Amino acid sequence: MAWTVVDAPIGPLLVAGTQQGLVLVGFRAGPAYLERTLPALGRRLGAPVVEDAARLEPVTSQLAAYFDGTLRTFDVPLDWSLATGFARRVLRELASGVPYGSVVGYQDLADRVGERDAARAVGAAMGANPLPVIVPCHRVIESDGGIGGFGGGLEIKRQLLALEGVLPAPLF
Repeated sequence: MAWTVVDAPIGPLLVAGTQQGLVLVGFRAGPAYLERTLPALGRRLGAPVVEDAARLEPVTSQLAAYFDGTLRTFDVPLDWSLATGFARRVLRELASGVPYGSVVGYQDLADRVGERDAARAVGAAMGANPLPVIVPCHRVIESDGGIGGFGGGLEIKRQLLALEGVLPAPLF
């Protein structure tokens, strides 16, 4: 398993991949986060974890293009090992069915996967998303138009939605 840290406008991102594809994107990837996350990831996936920016270049170049505003659809293989069951179903639907510059409600997403009473479970799946930005949980909002929650923090969610033109860009 390879990892690297990407300097992004929303802060440093940990990007990790396996032979199958991208497995993890983590926010606020400072030293303490890396020290805690990398060994746990290796144990969970049963593989040694090595820093290898070259191996992850396809992902990092697409992230750079996304943050530059020139990429709207990611085209990297994904390893869904860190998502299971209902959460995996919801995240796959989100990845394939909610394009750049659009949003979807928690209830809408529950309906799309055939689970009418699961809007709260959709929220839990978003909070457990191992591939944020690439699998765009920032595009999921409350049915009343509220911004909802976000594992990376609401300021990052606002920045991502502004980048995609859903919200106005912050004044400063």
